[in-house]
Amino acid sequence: MHIVTLRDPSSAVQAQFVPDAGMIGVSLTDSGVELLGQRRGLDAYITDAKTMGIPILYPWANRLGANSYTAEGVTVILTPGSNGVRPDPNGLPIHGVLAAYPRWRVTVESANELTAEVDFGADRDLLESFPFPHLLALTVRLSAKTLTVRTVVTPTGDRAVPLCFGFHPYLRLPGVPRNQWVIETPPLRHLRLDEQGLPIGETARQGSCAEPLGDKAFDDGYDEVAEGAVFAVSGGGRRIEVHFEQGYPAAQIFAPPTEDVVCFEPMAAPTDALRRGGYRAARPGDSAVAQFAIRV
Repeated sequence: MHIVTLRDPSSAVQAQFVPDAGMIGVSLTDSGVELLGQRRGLDAYITDAKTMGIPILYPWANRLGANSYTAEGVTVILTPGSNGVRPDPNGLPIHGVLAAYPRWRVTVESANELTAEVDFGADRDLLESFPFPHLLALTVRLSAKTLTVRTVVTPTGDRAVPLCFGFHPYLRLPGVPRNQWVIETPPLRHLRLDEQGLPIGETARQGSCAEPLGDKAFDDGYDEVAEGAVFAVSGGGRRIEVHFEQGYPAAQIFAPPTEDVVCFEPMAAPTDALRRGGYRAARPGDSAVAQFAIRV
């Protein structure tokens, strides 16, 4: 596989992406120190969709509440194990259909920038699971110790395209015990989830906070994330920020107690919005843009 290495011209930060494996980000280093959780590695992502690094969750982030949905007047029946659909332990479709998708087409590759795209309208299997023809373009750029990830969705048919995707950056602070990590979050609205990880409709306001991660575990959903909101993890003289710059009004925070990783997941819509509604859409004749950045 062709692994693309991006180099920041102004610092020792480097990043690596693999277009042939779903355009996944597999590495983000500062002076050779790895800042992304490798978990089970790239091979497990390719064979079993076990996430690591920075995967794109497309066209829906996290799980759906059933193996069917109705959006933009179209009802879709999903078949777990087919057309890219992966089930979670409860049998619910999770993280969309592009895990390790091999047919991204690279359009731009330079020392510090990479663009690749997927034509949904040209792939029958993708359309079976998400029948909204469009061009998906993903650009990653490394500059000033900041990895910027820009997603553009352009409809290619006469049907609007629901925007329910997201990303799952696994961040780590090597050499610093997890219980000493400090996480910072902006003002948010917390979404109460059921035992399957689905919103139940109850919410609670939450002010900005900075607190030690300690022995806490997170798998929590949020919405009403303001544009420009910043999430961060710091410790041992290092700080990593995730900036929700545009088009990500929802988030998930994931920090399992058994792993030294924390994720601030930019989401274009809350979990299960493809079934429940409340998402934005890219309209024919226009494009929708979403952008976040990871700053070291």
